[in-house]
Amino acid sequence: MCGTSSARWPARMFTTPPGRSLVARISAKDSAGNGAHLDNYCWASRKDFRDAVVAARAAQPGWEKATAYNRGQILYRAAEMLESRREALAAEVSRSHGVTLEQARTGVGRVCDRLVHHAGWTDKYQQVFGSVNPVASPHFNFTTAEPMG
Repeated sequence: MCGTSSARWPARMFTTPPGRSLVARISAKDSAGNGAHLDNYCWASRKDFRDAVVAARAAQPGWEKATAYNRGQILYRAAEMLESRREALAAEVSRSHGVTLEQARTGVGRVCDRLVHHAGWTDKYQQVFGSVNPVASPHFNFTTAEPMG
């Protein structure tokens, strides 16, 4: 999203799209037909999308080379950062989706819990899914889980 300054963050560089117009996002209307202004965003062009794909592909080799433990730490840190901003995020979810603050808090808590869950599993796949396969020959046969993307 561009926000009010029309700044974007593709490939870790701020760029300002020339000639982009901002679109206002309005909350769900109440019984009186009034909706509150939530924020502004701009539409992505094909070039924006292409730049995002190029940036993602450029980041892939580094992520692939990261150890499972390191990936887990990154996911766990993301969960910690969400947890530290839990109330602000719940208020924004409540405001933008038209749910009660308690429902939003529950949803944000579930997101944090799931991130921690997945962070814990990153270095467990090898032990759970990898195995030594018995074969009737002088060979050593084993199965390992390899990250594909």
